[in-house]
Amino acid sequence: MTNPNLITGSIWRLHHNDQEIARLTVTGTDMPWTHAEVDTLSGFDEFRPLFREQELALEEEDWERADACYTHIRSALTMTFPNSGPVAEFMLYIHDDGTAAWRWHDETFDVVSP
Repeated sequence: MTNPNLITGSIWRLHHNDQEIARLTVTGTDMPWTHAEVDTLSGFDEFRPLFREQELALEEEDWERADACYTHIRSALTMTFPNSGPVAEFMLYIHDDGTAAWRWHDETFDVVSP
């Protein structure tokens, strides 16, 4: 059974507070990753440097910096499924070439405190 959220052309939405700042149109999957073309909207430019910083940190294998970017992205942004339901957990990369890749889960991860 195919997940309807992963069908090519499905549109996921990225939000900051209540404002939609990007639409991610699915182009394919390579499980566990979903790939998309990104259509940025008003409000996205505030986060563009953060996604660039994340990509640079990954290229440089600076995992601490990459984790800090991930934490900032997850604390500031939310994502919705094509049916408008909230995505409980996601790891999102938006690249300068206008593409995105993300992993997601429909349940919140349990955070273990040290």
